[in-house]
Amino acid sequence: MPSSRPLRADARRNREALLTAAREAFLTGDADAHVEEIARRAGVAVGTLYRHFETREALVEEVYRQEVAELCAAPARLLAQYAPDEAVHRFLLLLVEHSAVGKGMSEALESIMATDSPVFDDARAEMAHALDELLAAGVAAGAIRDGVSGRVLLRALGGICGMRAKGWEDDAVRITTILYDGLRSGR
Repeated sequence: MPSSRPLRADARRNREALLTAAREAFLTGDADAHVEEIARRAGVAVGTLYRHFETREALVEEVYRQEVAELCAAPARLLAQYAPDEAVHRFLLLLVEHSAVGKGMSEALESIMATDSPVFDDARAEMAHALDELLAAGVAAGAIRDGVSGRVLLRALGGICGMRAKGWEDDAVRITTILYDGLRSGR
C-alpha cells in the first residue's frame, strides 16, 4: 500500500514518467502494452512501476483519473476566458474530445470494468459537477435555460458519444452544437 508521505523528487519523476508512458501507449491503441514495455518507455525498471502501482489495473485507473481531473479543471479556466454560455459550449466539446480519448483507452479501461473500482462513478460525478458549475454560471448570466442538471446533460452526451459508426466524432460535434443551442433557447 502506498505511503501517505510525499514522494521524493526522483520518485515523483519516475511516477510521472510511468503515467506518461502508459497514457501514450493506451491512447495510441496499444492497450495490451505490458508493464515491462511501459516501464521501458518510462526509462525505469519494472520493480519501480510496481512500487508506484500494485497492478496494471491500478496504473490504468490512475491514467484515467488524471484525464478526468484535467478535464474537470477546465470550467474555471473557461469561465475566466469566455462568457458563461460560450464556456458551456466549449466544455461540451471538451467532453466529446474526452470521449474520443476514452475510446482510445477503451480496451485498457475494460481491464478495470470488472473490478469494484469506483473510477467510473467518480468520473461521472466529477464531470456532472463541472457541468453544474458551468450551467449555474450560464443561468445566472441569463444565457442558459434553467432546470437542466449536469447529470442529465452528461447522460445526453453519453448517448451522443456512444456512437461507434465511422465519423462519429464529427457527428457528435454537430449534435453537441444542437444540444447547446437547445440550452440557450427558451431562456
